[in-house]
Amino acid sequence: MKRNLLIVLVVCIAAGLLWCASVFGRINSAATTNPMQEADVGIILGMAMWGDKPSPGLQERLDYGLELYREGKFPRFIVSGGLDRADYKYTEAEGMKNYLVEQGVPENAIILEDKSTSTYENLRFSQKLMKAKELNTAVIITHTFHGQRALEIARELNYNRPELGLTDSQVMSMLKYKTREILAYTKWKMQQLFL
Repeated sequence: MKRNLLIVLVVCIAAGLLWCASVFGRINSAATTNPMQEADVGIILGMAMWGDKPSPGLQERLDYGLELYREGKFPRFIVSGGLDRADYKYTEAEGMKNYLVEQGVPENAIILEDKSTSTYENLRFSQKLMKAKELNTAVIITHTFHGQRALEIARELNYNRPELGLTDSQVMSMLKYKTREILAYTKWKMQQLFL
């Protein structure tokens, strides 16, 4: 009996390790769409605020979004993310909008999606705003480690030819965030079974 239990345990551990290796490979294979087509909107996926300001990681997404915007890849932004903490003054979306306006983006070129609390909600709620404003195509802007899951969610939601704008991080611990992304990706695949 103990031997059978040990065999089952070893098989489960091996299967878990294989799954983690597979997901790690997917995470590392995500890349910016090339060539990138012009889109109606760039969607910047939310990340933590640090008080009234975007965290350094979120600022990386914003700066890369600004770069694409200035290259003419899209004329408008959707900034997507809800309130991190009850005592914060701004939602992620409001903090992102403030940052973009400080960098010279006109307020009327920024659409706020400030209710979402997950990547799935970021993209689902942003898609509703796109439909309401008759925007058909999007570049999804996030970090490289997050790109594969974001793209799969966009496809699940039937985005029209979703494109990725991905930036590497110079300020975040990749060990921490890639480990977290393996768990988040696993959760997404389980969630996908029930959609």
